[in-house]
Amino acid sequence: MRLILLLTLGLGGALALSVAFGETTLSAGQYLDAFVRPGSPAAEILFGIRAPRTCCAAMAGAALGLAGAVMQGLLRNPLAEPGVLGVSAWSGSAAALAIVLGLGAAPGALEGAALGGALAAGAAVALLAARFREPETLILFGVALAALGGATTALIFNLSPSPITLAEVLAWLQGSVANRDWSDLAWAVAPIALGTALCAYAGAGLRMLALGDETAALSGLPMARLRVAAVAGAALLTGASVAMAGVIGFVGLAAPHLVRGAVSDDPARTLAPSAIAGAILLTLADLLARVIPSETELRLGVVTALFGAPLFALVAWRAARSWRA
Repeated sequence: MRLILLLTLGLGGALALSVAFGETTLSAGQYLDAFVRPGSPAAEILFGIRAPRTCCAAMAGAALGLAGAVMQGLLRNPLAEPGVLGVSAWSGSAAALAIVLGLGAAPGALEGAALGGALAAGAAVALLAARFREPETLILFGVALAALGGATTALIFNLSPSPITLAEVLAWLQGSVANRDWSDLAWAVAPIALGTALCAYAGAGLRMLALGDETAALSGLPMARLRVAAVAGAALLTGASVAMAGVIGFVGLAAPHLVRGAVSDDPARTLAPSAIAGAILLTLADLLARVIPSETELRLGVVTALFGAPLFALVAWRAARSWRA
């Protein structure tokens, strides 16, 4: 609870910074004017543009962090993340296909396609998880799904009807929460809430899996059902995240590692802190994307890779030292 409290305070600070700062610099008087006059230009910048964008980044980061913790617990692999089972690749491919088909302008079509692609991949993996309990089988099947999703996306690039459409697909795949509003946040609440509930339900099973397959089988828990719940929950969370922010790497991989040492490597106790840590990471990454001087705003996926990879390397180095000790 202490860790969750500290992370929650950190998230509150990150949200405040993300709303307060951006490409447009405001004076102290303008900040005051935003609270005194809700219809003022400063209020529109803070609460009409930055606030929904910040909340979308935080929600997408929380979804990725939680999905990453579930995948690492289910597969018992510290390198697992939402993309390892092909969910991210299929979600991004479905969204890219919707853009090429001209459905991007239709309300909810792009988001629905991204979520549908994630659910299709999740359903295939869930069927496999119900039949096989070996994590190696899921990983190999996930690699095949990810390769197929990547190949489909490459085919969509080749068949793209125009350079403009190609640029739209590329921008989507690089990730961004620019121009998001409260409606984008509202529609994602239901799938993220359902995915979170499924992951919470699977928490006890993840704890048993950490003790070994034989112990899990003798625990009396419905392990096949819990595996399916874990995969379905991670797929829902990943699909909702891709639908809101595009394809974003690293967050689902790094967030669980940042908190795992504080919860004694317990997969069930890692879930909530990982979600909050993921929200902090993506909120700060989006803030950096806006404030780093450049002619065009950096893409969110690019920022998470540039600043996240060295951080993850540091975490891995510290973990290696602890293993040797």
